[in-house]
Amino acid sequence: MTKNDLVNAVAAHGLSKRQSASVVESVFDIIFRCFEQGEDVKIVGFGHFRIRKKASRRGRNPQTGESIEITARKVLTFKPSKGLKQRINTQTA
Repeated sequence: MTKNDLVNAVAAHGLSKRQSASVVESVFDIIFRCFEQGEDVKIVGFGHFRIRKKASRRGRNPQTGESIEITARKVLTFKPSKGLKQRINTQTA
């Protein structure tokens, strides 16, 4: 699903496309600001987005075999809620 698909899906619930686009952009903006401030985002019934810090470590270039330093960084992880897992598994069965 693309952002445009999401806007269209929201518009199908009675809002204009312009209003839907504004709602979707606002939600994304709020989530992005939370991530920038280092906050987790937990959406009940959907899942938990968490920013994890990964320490720097030694790695290996697979092409040359030379040892390289992989810098410390932050990664975004997602853990689906129990309800989301159940919905996904009942839909495929």
